[in-house]
Amino acid sequence: MGEKTVQSAWTVFFLLLGGLSLTLLLTRPPPVTEDASLLDAVTQRGVLRVVTLNSPVTYYWVHDEEAGIEFELARGFARHLGVDLQMVVASTFGELFRMLARGDADLAAANITATEARRAQVRFGPPYMEAVQHVVYKAGSRRPRKPADLVGRSLAVIAESSYVESLRALARSTPELKWVERRDADIEALFEAITEERLELTVADSTVLDVHQRFYPELKRAFALTEGQPIAWAFSAARDESLLQEAGSYFRRLEQDGRLNSIKQRYHAYLPRYDRVNTLYFLRHINSRLKPLIPYFQRAAEETGFDWILLAAIAYQESLWDHEAVSPTGVRGIMMLTNSTARMMGVDDRADPLESILGGARYLARVERKIPDRIPRPDRLWMALAAYNIGYGHLEDARILAQRGGGDPDRWADVRAALPLLNQKAWHSQTRNGYARGTEAVRYVQNIRSFYDILNWRLARRDLAFVDHPTQPHPAPACCGPERERAAAQ
Repeated sequence: MGEKTVQSAWTVFFLLLGGLSLTLLLTRPPPVTEDASLLDAVTQRGVLRVVTLNSPVTYYWVHDEEAGIEFELARGFARHLGVDLQMVVASTFGELFRMLARGDADLAAANITATEARRAQVRFGPPYMEAVQHVVYKAGSRRPRKPADLVGRSLAVIAESSYVESLRALARSTPELKWVERRDADIEALFEAITEERLELTVADSTVLDVHQRFYPELKRAFALTEGQPIAWAFSAARDESLLQEAGSYFRRLEQDGRLNSIKQRYHAYLPRYDRVNTLYFLRHINSRLKPLIPYFQRAAEETGFDWILLAAIAYQESLWDHEAVSPTGVRGIMMLTNSTARMMGVDDRADPLESILGGARYLARVERKIPDRIPRPDRLWMALAAYNIGYGHLEDARILAQRGGGDPDRWADVRAALPLLNQKAWHSQTRNGYARGTEAVRYVQNIRSFYDILNWRLARRDLAFVDHPTQPHPAPACCGPERERAAAQ
């Protein structure tokens, strides 16, 4: 290589390097200026930092994906601002507020009750939910019915929580009242202590208790300590209100276009009416019946792409994981298949667990393929599960009724509200397929979503030590199963 050629090569190299450096300088976000407002600081940084707590009510991971109502809301706000989202988990309520005060987070989102005492420390955004504080006890133990009944009982609450404020207010009229403020425990630890009879009483928000009663079915409400209190995001009182005001704009937009209601429906409104006995049976059957079936659910998941935990939840709703189950109408097996559905799905022996599970999974996949492609998950999946239960034709009838009533036929929340109309002659007489047990389909979907959540919670806690925790292609929650004499014909 000649000397001029070498020089030319080096010239090209340095020109490219200079161009690359210039490109990096132009694309690198500018440093946050000292006098920038909080909103400008977030925008310049390109990241919204949200501090939260790890719980089923706020923020958690399922199948290696982030989930929870606070995550959904924070992710939407980050997109609204055009920045990335960073969720930061605090260990306690107190640490959450201290991180906010230190400037380690831009806002706190953790099912935070906007109390008067807290308003002296932080600024609150617009409320997006409401909660009532309840005294919680174990079923079968002596129920306290009024504040005086708490005296002399072992009572513990989370330190630095709004529950402490409520008990202090109560103590002004009941000075004999004593309690322990636990800094080393979260609400799950206190719930466990109650179920194991190491503690008699605690206090919890209605939003928290509604979710956790599925995991701790022995828990019961004693009486309400407060009226409804607003739940809102918290912002540092030491910073300007620019980010708070933008959050207000974001929540107003969520409210106006229905997205806020949709998110709340996804995480709270679907919860079925609490049934302690059925939940206890389910927890027992997890230990006694589920283990030998897991390889079959996993095989069906590999074939169809559904989450094996979803398939397990459907099977429990159908048969209580009993391969010998038979209904009065002749459906049988773990997935309770009709003869016609079994033939359609290539099932020779409905009592064979593997054949039944594969047949049920294939049938669900077949039904989901009928759902219009424009409908995204999870609404698409929940509609498929409803159709799996009562037949696709009846689902379509409910979607038409939802649209006639001013609802969105592509939103599960609106279709769910229309399904019970199929029970009523005034409505089902207007449909193509006539009467159907729409209320049962709604309850069916609710039950399976609840079973799914409980199984995921057990897996997260490693309570199912015999499961290998495989990665699943579809981590969205789900629902449903058959009443398929009609379904097979649709």
